[in-house]
Amino acid sequence: MPISVPPHAFDREGPERPVPVPARAGPTAPASRRQPVPVGPVELPPAHASLICVALPALAISSHQGQLTGRGLEGFYRAGRRVLSRCQVRVAGREPVPVQARMVTADSARFMATLRLSTGAGPDPEILVERVRHADGTERITLHSAATRPLRLPVEVALATDLAELGAVASGRAGPELPAGVHASGMRWSTASADCLVTAEPAPTDALASAGVLRWEVELLPGASRTLELRAAPTGARPVRSTGRGGTRSLAGNRPLAGTRSPAEARSFAQARAVGDDPRVQPLLTQSVEDLRALLLRDHEHPTDLYAAAGAPWRCGLAPAEALAAARMTLPLGTGLAGGTLRTLARSQRTGPGPRTGMIPGPLRDAGPHLPPGCTGTEATLLFPVLLAEARRWGLPSQEVEGLLPAAERCLQWLRTAVGDRVFLPDARPNGPVRCTTQVHAHRAAILGADLLDAFGREGADELRQWAQRLRSTFRSEFWVEDRAGGRPALARLPDGRLVPHLTGGAAHLLDTGLLGAGAFAVGLLDKVQTEQLARLLGGPAMDSGWGLRSLGVKENGYNPFGHRSGAVRVQETAVAVAGLAAAGYEKEASSLLSGMLSAAESFGCRLPEMYAGEQRTDGAAPVPHPAACRPAATAAAAGVYVLAALAGIRPDAPAGAVTLRPLRSAPLGELGLTSLSVAGAPFSVRVSRLGLAMVEEAADELQLGV
Repeated sequence: MPISVPPHAFDREGPERPVPVPARAGPTAPASRRQPVPVGPVELPPAHASLICVALPALAISSHQGQLTGRGLEGFYRAGRRVLSRCQVRVAGREPVPVQARMVTADSARFMATLRLSTGAGPDPEILVERVRHADGTERITLHSAATRPLRLPVEVALATDLAELGAVASGRAGPELPAGVHASGMRWSTASADCLVTAEPAPTDALASAGVLRWEVELLPGASRTLELRAAPTGARPVRSTGRGGTRSLAGNRPLAGTRSPAEARSFAQARAVGDDPRVQPLLTQSVEDLRALLLRDHEHPTDLYAAAGAPWRCGLAPAEALAAARMTLPLGTGLAGGTLRTLARSQRTGPGPRTGMIPGPLRDAGPHLPPGCTGTEATLLFPVLLAEARRWGLPSQEVEGLLPAAERCLQWLRTAVGDRVFLPDARPNGPVRCTTQVHAHRAAILGADLLDAFGREGADELRQWAQRLRSTFRSEFWVEDRAGGRPALARLPDGRLVPHLTGGAAHLLDTGLLGAGAFAVGLLDKVQTEQLARLLGGPAMDSGWGLRSLGVKENGYNPFGHRSGAVRVQETAVAVAGLAAAGYEKEASSLLSGMLSAAESFGCRLPEMYAGEQRTDGAAPVPHPAACRPAATAAAAGVYVLAALAGIRPDAPAGAVTLRPLRSAPLGELGLTSLSVAGAPFSVRVSRLGLAMVEEAADELQLGV
């Protein structure tokens, strides 16, 4: 897709950029008038107030006014190109007055407007104009009459497009609108590289190509309605799947879920439900599932393999680390997404000679003010065996695990080679810092990777466990910053041995020991005393904003409430902290962060953005949106699933035919029931009482249950 980073660019130098800078001014700009390509990151136009309908590879971005004016990001997009930028409705020569705009489903929005035809009829409007806009390029315009007399109304729809790529739109270099041509029952625009066809039903009574206007004469009896439907898409474009609440389609559209062998598991993604005392849990889970389905993409060469794009509107392509993290957090819904993501990334794995053999390529990511950009390829390579091991425990079929095992072995071999005779896994850059989160990911990969190798009789497990043991003992002494308040984990260790002492939200990953750990401290990098201190810090006012976990402590140098790595609340880190604190037994701190996250979700209409401002919560206030955040975002949507499953403490072991439950005894949300999850390829339902007691209500017959 044009707005995603192509695979051959995964290893470029410099921080990851959400939207590439376009190389030309626009499709029709002459060479003499082209502007030089800007140097440095693009300043993205704000999207926090937009309504974004998503069903990838299709998008529809609208303002709350309802009219598509072509300003900013507005328009219909397909595969990263704006196919229609302007769609303005006029009734009886006037624009209706907008009164409401809201999302209906992940891929559709509804806009209401009114029109008063006669100035002598009082203040009441006589015409209600309803517009339902879908991501796939469909818009239905319905006129409802409240007049007491028959009406004959001229209706005009002005259409235009620039056929610009999203990168060009974002950087303000989209170019002028293109001339239109009348085509059948609509209009068409085309360039040498792209085109768009708009068809209308019923056919318009008149079409003016020079003005880009379609006209109808609409007759309305008292109380009657009339609907016009427009469809905008490139010529020959395939239909886009629906993601709304009304359908019964599986995660993969009308096909069974990729990577599953059970129709029940395929259905579970769409049918998962949450009920209980807290009314926010069901809307959050429903919206999370919708947003995840809206962000799904297929591998073009292997269409049965699905993965989640990072987020809309900026990152509508494959981001390996985010795709793996989202698949991991949604394992309670089934293993199909995990299998598709793993197979897709296994095909991108480096297999040639050299020190990078076994790596999964990924772009550099800005790490905030205190560290240079980090390599997401390192994170993805370490997440690969973790996801495979955990997906096996949730029920990924053995034959699929065996098919992916060679790729996981190459990831683990890369880890052993990169570590060499050292203790810490070094930074991807020469003489770079040794990062705390990198050691966490590496340690978890070694522990779970060793379990995976043992399960299939492969060699190398003992070596991984021995290194993990050395890492634990060394990390606890050399990565801990001592102070009079009890100390803290360091953000990184510099080549000269100095520690970077800043406390960040990434420290929450120290609590993420994996679903397979025997206990909170059995496989963690921190000892019990250090874990208790970290829990106290994460639950303190410097990190807990009241809306979730800040990405940098409020007292740290460089703190910025809008800094995406220096103070903003990142939903993924908050979810990791909630689950990790809950598993470690620090329920008070976990409950506080969970409460803030749920309150933020409610404020955002249950569609959580990837981040929002880390300003302290006050009575009557709402969380402040970040203007550059993706919304929806795969990891933020998956976080809704992850935290709800964490409350029940589901610990599956499908190969052993067992599942245990470790719910939060404090029951922070009261009674909670989760139904139509998936364990071992079969429906799984659990209920946690107000007393914190868990009971399995539905499970595969072969599973042994325990608490």
